[in-house]
Formats: sequence, C-alpha cells, structure tokens
Amino acid sequence: MSPKPAAAEVKAKLIEAAIRLLADGGPESLQARKLAAEIGASTMAVYTHFGGMGALVDEVAREGFRRLSANLGGVEETEDPSADILTLALAYRRTVVDNPQLYAVTFGQSAPDGQKAALGDMTSEESRQNASEEGVEAFGYLVRAAKRVIDAGRFRPASEFEVAAQLWSAVHGYITLEVAGHFGDGRNGVDHILIPLATALGVGLGDTFEAATRSAQVSIDAWRAKEGNIGT
Repeated sequence: MSPKPAAAEVKAKLIEAAIRLLADGGPESLQARKLAAEIGASTMAVYTHFGGMGALVDEVAREGFRRLSANLGGVEETEDPSADILTLALAYRRTVVDNPQLYAVTFGQSAPDGQKAALGDMTSEESRQNASEEGVEAFGYLVRAAKRVIDAGRFRPASEFEVAAQLWSAVHGYITLEVAGHFGDGRNGVDHILIPLATALGVGLGDTFEAATRSAQVSIDAWRAKEGNIGT
C-alpha cells in the first residue's frame, strides 16, 4: 500500500486544483466536491486540511499574492525610477491578465462558494500589521518603487505608502476594466489608456510632463523588446 501523502502535499494539491478550477470554470466551479475529485480524494480532505472553504479561499488568495510578488520581483531596477514604476505596472498587468479568475479571488472581487478572501489594509505602516504577509510583500514592491521616485525628486515629497496606494488604485482599476473587455486588445489599451494614465498620474504627483513621457517611453520600449511581450 502506498504511504499517505503528507498534509502539506495535500494542501498544495488542493490549492493548485482550486486555481485550475477557477481558470477553467470561474468561481462557480470552486466547490469542495469538485476540488476533492480533482486530486482523487474525498470531500473531507478540504475540511481536514483547511477547516472549510473559507480558509481554502484565503489560501488561494495568498498564493495569488505569492505569484504576483514573484513576477514583480523579476523587474530589475534601472537608473530611471519613474520608468521602473511603469515596468512594474506592466508586470502586474501581465500577471492578472494571464489568470484573471485567480486575481478576482485574490482581490476580493469574487466569492467562490460564497466565501470572500479575508482582506487587509496594506496601505500604511500601521494598518499593514493586520494584513497578510503575502499581500504586504506584493504591495511592498510598489512602496519601494514610490520611495525611489520621491527620493530622486521626480515626485514631490509625500508618504511612499500613500503614493503607492494611488499607483495601485490606478493600475488595478485599469487592469480590471481591460480584463472585462472594455479596451479591446492589449496593445490598444496599453498604448492609449495605461501609458497616458501613468503619465498623467506621474505629473499629478510632481513630475514634469516631458520627464514623465520620456520615462514611459523608455519603459514601454524595454518591455516590448522582451521576448513574449511584443504587442501586448
């Protein structure tokens, strides 16, 4: 008889199965019975390892943040911190566009089986103490990027947390609308909405129009030069 898989292995399989079900069938497909069938286990596996669907949904959201952090962490810093912010935004966009159902759960926009992921406020030094470590890590990339631009004198002096929250709001709002199909193909939305939006926000935060435009072009040129990012 084969030994029983370790608890951590079963949990990981359930999380991966949940992400597959979300991608294939949306939040309606994320049910304990279907999850168990995906990994060849009984329905009790969900309750044994997570205590219920609510905790599993929370863990799926954490995994979404882990994947987002991995992609944001792959963005190399350059000598132009303003360009780096747009490059982070493009990495963020690609992550969500590639798996929109996962990120609808991650950011609380959908509630599989009636369960909404527990969210926390990550936008201040104090409130982030009660947010998930994974969410704080992901948001931290925007905080560090905002601080670099402020320190470089491109943005006026301000809290890097507040600036990061404004950047996050703009980028995530754009991505949410793009995923819903409002902006046509990816190239159209990036060229005519996301880049002008980033430029306008940069100017509003203290940059000059000329400098913000130049940085945006540097970022988008570098992004499109990377294999797999041409056009979208």
